[in-house]
Amino acid sequence: MIAVSEVQNQALLAFDSIAARYDELFTRSTIGRAQRGAIWDALLDAFEPGAHILELNCGTGEDALFLARHDISVVACDGSEGMIRTARERKQQEDPDAAVQFELLPTEHLAQLHRGRLFDGVLSNFSGLNCVSNLDPVVWDLASLVAAGASAFICLSTRFCLAETLWFLFHGDFRKAFRRTPGVAYVKVSGLIVKVHYPTLRQVRQSFSPWFRLRSCTGIGVAVPPSYLEPMIRKYPRLLRLLRWIDKRISHLPLLRLMGDHMLLHFERVECSICY
Repeated sequence: MIAVSEVQNQALLAFDSIAARYDELFTRSTIGRAQRGAIWDALLDAFEPGAHILELNCGTGEDALFLARHDISVVACDGSEGMIRTARERKQQEDPDAAVQFELLPTEHLAQLHRGRLFDGVLSNFSGLNCVSNLDPVVWDLASLVAAGASAFICLSTRFCLAETLWFLFHGDFRKAFRRTPGVAYVKVSGLIVKVHYPTLRQVRQSFSPWFRLRSCTGIGVAVPPSYLEPMIRKYPRLLRLLRWIDKRISHLPLLRLMGDHMLLHFERVECSICY
């Protein structure tokens, strides 16, 4: 059996190993842009110019640089040295004056973040928190870092992805079709093991309570397929446009919003007399 600490270390090494290729593999892919575009729309609806945002598991900095282009300052953290190095290189190349500060800091160590001005919002995109075994201490740290009324956008991989299940069932791979349903899976990335957790919406709400109240849940990639189908979907741009159109119309429906590749949860920091 592999120790928890070893799995966590291997996860960081795995993300280090793909950092230089991550933008090519996902960020700039047609599926990646389609899924991220839906999230960006939600962020711009919630965050005003001048806002000060904390980003967890920032990866190569795509979201932080996007927010900075809309006059939103960002402190962006990640535990992977490779990802932070790539993010800083991107900033230097694309927008050296962007109001973005990239910090090498694992999500589990948020308590080490300098506690000055409270943040106006939080973002954790594309499954970063799925790699955290216990959300409770992370939420505790977040509650002390953000202002009352602040929005927290948490994008998590779902426990059941309809498109993924149908794809693998069609190809006769029943194990992969239901790989998420046990709630935890070990995934190989560049030959290294990454432990991925798939909490239910109820479990996430419990972890964020009572400091945060859930305002909305939106499916990301309900019709748009997971990113590993990029080679196939790239051949059919009209199909992808149709799937994006469908997503916009069904992603808020109560059942379907939990059956996408991801779910985007919008929490609000609330005043709580029993929090501390």
